Amino acid sequence: MQLEIITPDQKVFEGSAKGVQVPGSQGLFEVLENHAALVSALEAGQVRVNTGAGLQYYRIDGGVIEVLNNKVIILAEAASPLAK
Repeated sequence: MQLEIITPDQKVFEGSAKGVQVPGSQGLFEVLENHAALVSALEAGQVRVNTGAGLQYYRIDGGVIEVLNNKVIILAEAASPLAK
């Protein structure tokens, strides 16, 4: 699936992902390939991206996730990569 993590200032991540775990308003949840369409609010926390070649982590300050037709867009208030 295609993933984008976008803030008002920049595109933090764009590429292919096997899965992405996000901090939803009701707790953590994961989106995998062929996931049903959804729109959900996100809380501040950590986003884990499985690129297939490894894991990448990002810190977000809340936002919204949209999933539709194997395309995932995370619109974050702020986001930055974390070293893991």
